[in-house]
Amino acid sequence: MVHNLSILGSTGSIGTQTLEVARKLNLKVNAVSAYSSIELLEEQIREFRPALAVVFDEKKAAELKTNIADTDTKVLSGMDGLFEICHDGSELLVNAVVGMVGLAPTMEAIKAKKNIAFANKETLVAGGELVMKAVRENGVKLLPVDSEHSAIFQCLQAAPPDKKLKKILLTASGGPFFGKTTDELRDVTVEQALNHPNWEMGSKITIDSATMMNKGLEIIEAAWLFDTDPDDIEVVVHRESIIHSMVEFTDHSILAQLGMPDMRIPIQYAITYPERVPSLVPEINWKTLSKMTFYSADDVTFKCLAACKKAMKKGGLYPAVANGANEVANRLFRDKKISFLDIGELVSSAVDELTVEPASTLDDVFAADRLAREFVYKHI
Repeated sequence: MVHNLSILGSTGSIGTQTLEVARKLNLKVNAVSAYSSIELLEEQIREFRPALAVVFDEKKAAELKTNIADTDTKVLSGMDGLFEICHDGSELLVNAVVGMVGLAPTMEAIKAKKNIAFANKETLVAGGELVMKAVRENGVKLLPVDSEHSAIFQCLQAAPPDKKLKKILLTASGGPFFGKTTDELRDVTVEQALNHPNWEMGSKITIDSATMMNKGLEIIEAAWLFDTDPDDIEVVVHRESIIHSMVEFTDHSILAQLGMPDMRIPIQYAITYPERVPSLVPEINWKTLSKMTFYSADDVTFKCLAACKKAMKKGGLYPAVANGANEVANRLFRDKKISFLDIGELVSSAVDELTVEPASTLDDVFAADRLAREFVYKHI
């Protein structure tokens, strides 16, 4: 178990919950960061007294520096600031930023031989091959924070050395539109899409859950993280979000990880691994849990899911294309400039129509990402 950590994205949903866990475990927080939310970041600085705070937005960083002049916290900005966090001497880096901005700091931290607890999907979706190669070369731990990947990771602790793994059963809540037809989704509003039945998450990830893009990204992520063929990863809709994922072995026995739908469980396990300590999360009340249901995932209606599967099959930088196209389409929908169904159409078209080469460097990944974003803007 670590005694100190640093957080990229400390003002977001995962970041704030990580600080709750740090507070409960009495951990030292060495550094925090935000894109532009300096009011909340200032509150965090005054409570946790980190040595370093980074605001990606340069103007907001200057404003924060003035606001906390009475503290000893150093304020930096931009990607250089995020890189400095990667070299700050903390035992664990929690990468909780949303979007492609999280990829380069992940690679920087790996090169600095720092263990990483990551909730930034883009790290493995867009840069999976390069990231996992760097992880092996530098001998660091990449500890999953997403509830599904944490569940798989926890289940595999009980596996034999050669795993004998047959498949991964990746659970999905189904989001707010489970069971809906394409016609029923034509006039979906942003407010309806943000009404998730089980989880409290940031707006981008909540929309990804509604389109099932989130689950498509998680298939790609799991394939890289657990060295598994995408064909051996099955999505199972589990509406109650009590089982967070399962693994099936060659003898058809299945191990599952269960818990309340609360991100503080996987966050804490990534921090305390391999130890387990009492949690802030309540235990399951088996007397009131009347049922657990399971359904097949609908990748015909929810085109983002099918697009991610296809991107992983095509290989190379196509997952980066799917991710980049989705980031733009997701934002455009939240800004009420496109329809809900347009998200899946745009992501699918980008994967089908663009041509990208395999990645040799991070620059290749970022180039594919830009290409996908430009594609979306040209097709709205």
